[in-house]
Amino acid sequence: MTDQREWPHRPVLLAEVLAALAVQPNGYYVDGAFGRGGHAAAILEQLGSEGRLLALDRDPAAEECATARFGDDRRFTFVRQPFSRLAETVAERDWTGRVNGLLFDLGVSSPQLDDPARGFSFGRDGPLDMRMDPTAGFSAAEWLAQVAEVELARALAEFGEERFHRRVARAIVAARQQEPIMTTARLADIVAAAVPTREPGKHPATRAFQAIRIVVNDELSELSVVLPQAVQILAPGGRLAVISFHSLEDRLVKQFMREQAHGREWPLDLPVMGAPEGMTLRLIGQPVRPGAAEVAANPRARSAFLRVAERLT
Repeated sequence: MTDQREWPHRPVLLAEVLAALAVQPNGYYVDGAFGRGGHAAAILEQLGSEGRLLALDRDPAAEECATARFGDDRRFTFVRQPFSRLAETVAERDWTGRVNGLLFDLGVSSPQLDDPARGFSFGRDGPLDMRMDPTAGFSAAEWLAQVAEVELARALAEFGEERFHRRVARAIVAARQQEPIMTTARLADIVAAAVPTREPGKHPATRAFQAIRIVVNDELSELSVVLPQAVQILAPGGRLAVISFHSLEDRLVKQFMREQAHGREWPLDLPVMGAPEGMTLRLIGQPVRPGAAEVAANPRARSAFLRVAERLT
């Protein structure tokens, strides 16, 4: 077994995730957002020789980590691509309808945040990139260089829930006319100067960085696309576990799970009796938050929210 000290990344809600997935030794499992493999390692520890784990991630660094940690484990397969291609990837392995557990640990991993070269954080200065896959798409700097002020303001409001979205957008557009915005520190300074009040314990650029990151990686669209695929690939009784870190993600997950659990109600004016149609999931327990001990050991876990559902027959 790999020495865990070599991999300091702390997987969030680890015990709760393992309980939610109810890992069967010979089951088939999918880690839809591998990150740096904390959850994957724990799942593999509970799998027997016939169990299998498929992991997806679009980050090249995640692929390097997967190869280093689990490359010699025949039970493990890694595919570098966004999880919006989940159903296709599972079908290629003839796993459709056979997956016993599926995990999504959404958002940015701690190693991504801690690496200034990735441009996710204002904690240390670095190039303004923010792409989960640095080889694809446009960087945050490229987007900010050309986005219209009204579109930027809308993104800050919708994806960052930034109260001062118009002021921040105006400041960014004015600043880029003087000089291109190429680094995380410069963007953070521009936003901080534009925000007139401070949220306790939160950097004034937090919401803007979140909004821009979501746009650059198309995160909410990716999530909306993959959730229906989860129902498609799960075996009867298979579990879906989703960890989200902000209200926009959690709202999508909550809405989807409830819709699949409640099904389509018959219109009241139709002479039809019976249960609603299209019920595919059963909600398992209440949403789970990290305990005080976990938050103290890993402050980034404080906003985590775990929801679990089970595939109906």
